[in-house]
Amino acid sequence: MSLVLIAGSMVFLILNGGTVQDWIFVGGMVSTAIVGGLVASRRPGNPVGWFFVVSAASLALQALTSEYAQYGLITDPGSVPAARALAWPQTWLWVPGIVLLLIFLPLCFPNGRLLSRRWRLVVWLAVALCVLAAVNTALLKKEADVNTGIANPFAMEVPATALSLFETILEGLLTAVAVVSAMSLVVCFLRSRGVERQQMKWLAYAAALMPVLIILGYLTPSVDLATGLVFAVIPVAVGIAVLRYRLYDIDVIINRTLVYGSLTVLLALVYFGGVAGSEAIFRALTGQEQQPQIAIVVSTLVIAAVFNPLRRRIQAFIDRRFYRRKYDAAKTLEAFSAELRDEPDLGALTGEVVGVVNETMQPEHISLWLRPAPDRRAKEEASSRSIHPTS
Repeated sequence: MSLVLIAGSMVFLILNGGTVQDWIFVGGMVSTAIVGGLVASRRPGNPVGWFFVVSAASLALQALTSEYAQYGLITDPGSVPAARALAWPQTWLWVPGIVLLLIFLPLCFPNGRLLSRRWRLVVWLAVALCVLAAVNTALLKKEADVNTGIANPFAMEVPATALSLFETILEGLLTAVAVVSAMSLVVCFLRSRGVERQQMKWLAYAAALMPVLIILGYLTPSVDLATGLVFAVIPVAVGIAVLRYRLYDIDVIINRTLVYGSLTVLLALVYFGGVAGSEAIFRALTGQEQQPQIAIVVSTLVIAAVFNPLRRRIQAFIDRRFYRRKYDAAKTLEAFSAELRDEPDLGALTGEVVGVVNETMQPEHISLWLRPAPDRRAKEEASSRSIHPTS
């Protein structure tokens, strides 16, 4: 149903000449609908999937009614019926769609349960604020769509001062509840262990991309495509976490992101620094403003020369700083491999094996069995048959 609504909204979006920003949220709605349906069908007892399903349906219906009303009232007035009436649902349908994802989803992620009974107060407060926000936008707001100027057909007359005060208080309370809901994720992450810790990492990784893209958005408008990709990736990360599909791959993804993200930044600094430095030197020596192409060629060659050494150094630094236990385990195994070639004593080697396993894997108990050589085992079996011929 959500995908059908999204398809309908896309038709009117094209007719209305939609912008890139509109297409960004269409991608996010598609991802939310698909992941929600998959999670809800596989884990029906976990409300996270149903949050996605209801949110996608609400946002899709809001997008369809918004584009429909805009087409019938602005793009081609009078061409479709009930355009004025359908300007009203878009005023409030976004409220459950957004609140479910920003407040209720963090409270119940990843296992569908609250951290404790005390968090029920936050849930009931969020429900009350959600109802008030929907009533405010559905009955008190005079404009159904601020961007297009379409009027709300069912708006009530309310003094502007009282409405402004009510909206300020409501926005402050909703923001506070959203912050508290986000803090529940922090508490859950600190308490989590094992599989649950990996589930939290998937959501944390997807959410960590948002501040980076917000900063980049101030620098270049071309980041809109990447922002839309993140809106689509966050539901996917939640779906992987809830369904527990390849959970431990997140460690590799985070590692590679840190390594190649740092490498990209450093190489960009080397490139632009080399070009700018050579330009300044050339200008000082010759007095000409025209930069020679040799500066770009030299900078490119420098980047090609330092790429692999720099990547190895960054990888070693990331491993030491963020993956210390795995880094120490790898070093221990490397040293053991070197010692294995030079140790002829089986007794000493057995002790080394036990020590390496204990240091790298840290199990609660270690037992080591050595299988005898095939010829020795055959002799033992023959001896056993001669002692017990009737067996």
